Amino acid sequence: MRSFSYQRATDAGAAVSALASSTSDNNPLTLATAQPLAGGTTLIDLMKLDVMRPATIVDINPLARSWSAIDLGGDNLRLGALAKMSDVAGNTEVQRSYPVIASSLKLAASPQLRNMATLGGNVMQRTRCSYFRDISYENCNKRNPGAGCAAMDGFNRMHAVLGTSDQCIATYPGDFAQALIALDAMVEITGKSGTRSLPFAQLHKPPGDSPEIETTLQPGELISGFAISGRWPRSVYLKARDRQSYEFALSSAAIALDVQDGVIRDARIALGGVATVPWRAREAEALVKGQQFDDGLAQRAADAAFADAKGRRHNAFKIALGRRVVARALQQAVTMEI
Repeated sequence: MRSFSYQRATDAGAAVSALASSTSDNNPLTLATAQPLAGGTTLIDLMKLDVMRPATIVDINPLARSWSAIDLGGDNLRLGALAKMSDVAGNTEVQRSYPVIASSLKLAASPQLRNMATLGGNVMQRTRCSYFRDISYENCNKRNPGAGCAAMDGFNRMHAVLGTSDQCIATYPGDFAQALIALDAMVEITGKSGTRSLPFAQLHKPPGDSPEIETTLQPGELISGFAISGRWPRSVYLKARDRQSYEFALSSAAIALDVQDGVIRDARIALGGVATVPWRAREAEALVKGQQFDDGLAQRAADAAFADAKGRRHNAFKIALGRRVVARALQQAVTMEI
């Protein structure tokens, strides 16, 4: 491992200042020479692989005193960015009112990782594309902008079929982000000018011509929390994967519904494991809203969700698999007891 310096930030201002000072060369945030350390479950791995080479690590764990709360007030939920995945997954109120959140966190990683990893770090985790994580492959536009993409004609079984570009087909790997998308969550961001909020759906950027720029965070900014309006007891997270534990999704769906007298009054549908960013399936949502649910409607919604999907040599199976996951998740959400 390369040498690096270590700083421990005791307040948000110190953390922001330390991180912002490293981005004067206008590097994308993910290539900045100073990186925040929370649970460390992604960063340390990537440093060991020599993919990320920060000169400075800024330990933000002291901020957990004010950034790790799980607050349910009225019909709203606020989650601190430094809350541990296992703590949120095990919270009984979260399980009761937002089962899609609890399920997405329980189905992610291993118990040991969930005990260390934070919510903010989880949504910022980087792709598991093997060509990104193995530096012996030079042609990775996300790691070496302009170098090309080895996955295009390589082994791309785990790669994306939605939101891809000619520059990158790497899949966003997380689970929790899909729940946030389905719940129309806001993300709270702390930077030099204070705190701002934006829809979580606007945090991640599709690859386009610059796959190395993965989020809309500005230099020095940190995610400080997530806010969700309303309660969504009728919500599910369904994940298809190669094995039943400690595995990334081949395809997943986060569904939140408002159903009255068998009619779907509101629907939010998010997809994981199949897209370059946490993916909102708005065409499928529009198709089911105001409709009486039946199996045919579920299948039409699933078809709509993948209407623009483009498969490659090894990952085309994800389109058919993803349709089945969406249809089954809709069926589970409609029939669940609340």
